[in-house]
Amino acid sequence: MIPERQMLEDLAELRRRDNHRRLILSPGLDFSSNDYLGLSGHPTVRRALIRELEAGVALGSGGSRLLRGNHGWHERIEARLAAFRGVPAALAFNSGFDANVGVLSTLCPPGGLVLSDEKNHASIIDGVRASRAEYRVFPHNDLDAVDRLLRGHAGTLPPTIVTESVFSMEGDRAPLAELLALARRHGAGLIVDEAHATGVFGPTGAGLLDGLETGDVPLVSIHTCGKALGGCGAFVACSQAVKEYLVNHCRTFIFTTALPPLAMVHWEAALDLIASEPWRRRHVLALAERLRTGLRGVADCGASTTQIVPVLLGSNARALAAAAGLQERGFDIRPIRYPTVPQGTARLRIALNATHDEATIERLIAALRELIAATAAA
Repeated sequence: MIPERQMLEDLAELRRRDNHRRLILSPGLDFSSNDYLGLSGHPTVRRALIRELEAGVALGSGGSRLLRGNHGWHERIEARLAAFRGVPAALAFNSGFDANVGVLSTLCPPGGLVLSDEKNHASIIDGVRASRAEYRVFPHNDLDAVDRLLRGHAGTLPPTIVTESVFSMEGDRAPLAELLALARRHGAGLIVDEAHATGVFGPTGAGLLDGLETGDVPLVSIHTCGKALGGCGAFVACSQAVKEYLVNHCRTFIFTTALPPLAMVHWEAALDLIASEPWRRRHVLALAERLRTGLRGVADCGASTTQIVPVLLGSNARALAAAAGLQERGFDIRPIRYPTVPQGTARLRIALNATHDEATIERLIAALRELIAATAAA
């Protein structure tokens, strides 16, 4: 264990570099969470939970799914999720992190090759490392680099490409159709983390893979339920063979207490709302576009085309000052710094929510324009 004196020295150094983090309660209007559709407090979800509580649904699962933790609600929701995604099977996990680490470490064996986008989430990076497969990191969304790496692969096992579909800090999208074409051409598999696309994108809200022709490519997608669905946990959408293999070999599934059945009730209510209220995903994307338009010429929002709008400020001090100014004005927007993003690319990460209205976005644009100018002058 690290000596406590060394911990204190490390923390002091983080403060010196404006890189120290602390837990705070949520100040002001939510522009920071991933509750993109505003479902975490939706009355329909609350009523569903109350109804099932009164009917006696278990508050805890009681164990792992392979022991006594497999309940009827797990089986029911996994069938619903497979249909939602349009695949043969789905498997619930306790978090997106658990799902990514578990899927990658189980399905990408030593001796294989994994190609991972440089902007992929920490859970993907950890999963790739845990797999003990050979891996190569390719420049963000660089299809030529992926093609070169696949052409250079001489191993006996099929290679695997892994990417997010919506990148959580950039707010841009992966070229999934083109990656599918490369996987098809080179006989590779594709693993896609749809965490920030699930509920927001696709004809039915099932993510950016929804509607793409994927049938002849070995494909697994990971979807979190703690973002647009407003709950907790995650699920993997896959073939029946992959599901059975994960149940038998995936350590982050086997050796953990299952999510409580009550969480599955939440998922089902959220899926109902995604189906019945498609205006939510249209509205949140329209708000994000208005924000980008309102900041044009004064802020660098990168390549964002989604409900996530980064405002790139460069230095930690500038990001901290801008975030503090926004919080004073009633907007809960947080500074994002290294190691979440590369050194020198500190930013505000603004996450739009379907409960926001146009007038609030106009007030946010005005506040941002003022603070961007003020922090640049400082």
